[in-house]
This record gives sequence, structure tokens and C-alpha cells, in this order.
Amino acid sequence: MYGAVTRNEEEVSWEEFETVFFEMKDVTGRATTPVDGAVNMISCFGDNAAVEGDSSLAPVSADGERATRDRTYFDWDYVCPTNDTYREGVLEMIDDAVEANEDVRLDDVGFPREEYCHCERCNERFAASEFEDRTEFQQQVITDFVAEARNQIPGTLYLTLYPDPYPGHLERRSGIDVDALAEYVDEFVIPIYDMAYETTYWIEGIASGFEDRLDTPFSIELYAININMDNLVHATEVAQEYGERVLFGYQSGNGRAVIRRMEAKEQDGVEFGPE
Repeated sequence: MYGAVTRNEEEVSWEEFETVFFEMKDVTGRATTPVDGAVNMISCFGDNAAVEGDSSLAPVSADGERATRDRTYFDWDYVCPTNDTYREGVLEMIDDAVEANEDVRLDDVGFPREEYCHCERCNERFAASEFEDRTEFQQQVITDFVAEARNQIPGTLYLTLYPDPYPGHLERRSGIDVDALAEYVDEFVIPIYDMAYETTYWIEGIASGFEDRLDTPFSIELYAININMDNLVHATEVAQEYGERVLFGYQSGNGRAVIRRMEAKEQDGVEFGPE
């Protein structure tokens, strides 16, 4: 089965894709009206515009560094998941999304890295909590957020995971306890992105790791912009052995071409190139 991730509303109805995720809010902070017929996708704690407007929203390391895209490792600005006002705003977006489609995908859920967050609010709440380990406190923060979202999502809840299946890594890195979240999440999505896919053994390694790690179904999302078609076909062939479906990110035309080419190979018929 195949799907797509897109910002283009017209691609939602393309018949080649069983499921299409429409980026309702992205990490830049750009938000748009949710789309009927698509799974609307919301970047929860990635938001350049919000942090540019109020830098205090960003998580803080113990050394006082904020999790913003001007620092190493970050491609966008993060918002601390304990910020109640911002969380309420995200939950309101979820309400808007389910009015268009009862299925929703939560993207960019969690803390940015293991060093974060040591803001005053996090420190106070951790000190007042039942936990002696900050990682366990952060896991509870994220689990509580997803549980709140679950209460507002009547359909399928999809949640994106950072592509690291090694035991303990998601917990320490992001506050993501996949076992606890399995109570609320219907399907995880694993983005395994590359700019070329010239080799694919590492896709198999990550995918098989998640196959062992998760009891909940998961799909694999591949990057599809300006990728050599033969390479993207090969990456798709590997990914589809593990995930519920393969999703093509941000260039649906290439995804459609891959599907047609694979169908043609199965039928020993003509191959279709990118449109």
C-alpha cells in the first residue's frame, strides 16, 4: 500500500495513494485550513514563527542554550512541550483538523534532544513530580499530551517517530515512551530520509529495528524530491517489506511514477517515467 505527504491540496485525490497526509501546520509555523479527504498533519512542537516571536518558548539546555535552528543539530526551532498555552493552541488545531477528517497525524512530538529542557517551568515541575529521573518525567509529559490529543481524535491517530529504533534512545532523546504511547496511537510513521538512496542496507536496518521494537503498526516515509527514479524504486522495494505502507514525501508525482513503474515490472509491461 502506498501514500503521500503533501502541501498541495489537489494531490489528495490521486487514486494511486491509499492515504494522503496533508501538511496543515509545518515547522515554519505556517498553518492552513485542514482538507477533507486527507489525514491532516500537525507539527506539534516545531515552530519557527512562534519561537521567533517569543524566544522564551524554546527549550533550554542546562547550559542555557535554546533549541533553535541557529545551533548545531537543529533544522528548525522547537517549543518546550510543557508550555501550557502553546499546547492548548495545538489541541485547538487538532479540533479544527477533525472537523475535516477524523484521522489526524501528529508530527514533531517530543523534546528536541537529550540535553533539553531545563527551563524554569520544567525544573519546577520535575522537582514537584513523583520522578527522580528527568527522562521519566519527560516521558510522562509527552504521554499526557498524546493522551489529551487522543481524546479529541475520533479516528486513526498517527504519530511520527524519530528514526532511531535502538532501545532507550527515543525515551532519552525525545521523551517518547513507545510502549506507553501504544495505548493511544494507532499507527506510527517512520521518516527514513535520504537525498539519494544510492544504498539501502541502512533502510533495512532501521526498518527491521522498528519491526522488532514496535507492536503497533507503522509505515515508512521516504523522501521523494529529486531522487533518481531507480534508486527510489529500490528504496521502496526495501521499505515495503516492513511497513504497513510506504509514503512518498513532498513530491507526489515521483511517488506516483514509482508505483506505476513497480506495477509495470510486476506485469512485465511498459515502465512509466516521472511526470
